[in-house]
Amino acid sequence: MAIAEVTIIPIGTGNTSLSGYVADMQRKLASIEGVTYELTSMSTIIEGPLDRILAAVKELHEHTFESGAQRVSTSIKIDDRRDKAGSSVQKLASVQAKLAERGAAE
Repeated sequence: MAIAEVTIIPIGTGNTSLSGYVADMQRKLASIEGVTYELTSMSTIIEGPLDRILAAVKELHEHTFESGAQRVSTSIKIDDRRDKAGSSVQKLASVQAKLAERGAAE
């Protein structure tokens, strides 16, 4: 399973507030099968098979145009680890465990 951090920025909207677009993209993500996602303050984390993630990003990118943006800038960062299963939750737990080990040693 891959993990992707995705930021989609609508440009040419005539407004500096983008929360309506973000909410609309989250509703769109909820309708896409085969991925899970988490909204953060700066991006969205999407997890699933790489092909489903890339298809979801394409759908979100196109959906932003359909929602009225005149230009769309999309950035994707992908973590595709194939030697063992991973997830956002697992990655955070690994760091937290190491922080706890260091705290216990002090």
